[in-house]
Amino acid sequence: MEVPIRDASIRLGQFLKLANLIDSGSDAKPLLADGQVTVNGEVEIRRGRQLVPGDVASVAGQSARVASGEVEIDVPW
Repeated sequence: MEVPIRDASIRLGQFLKLANLIDSGSDAKPLLADGQVTVNGEVEIRRGRQLVPGDVASVAGQSARVASGEVEIDVPW
């Protein structure tokens, strides 16, 4: 699943919540401490890690890709 973000980057803990991979921000800390979170296939333990478009975060077999929040406007003029 692709999850768009507004800015150029987002913190891992915030992204996990935004992507509905965790229920609340406080759920991130124990999952990270137990090595249950991966970013781009590698175990990540830092909740504050900055993710950029293209990065893939995974928890418990569910994954989400960071997508750019920019929307192209297609107008006829």
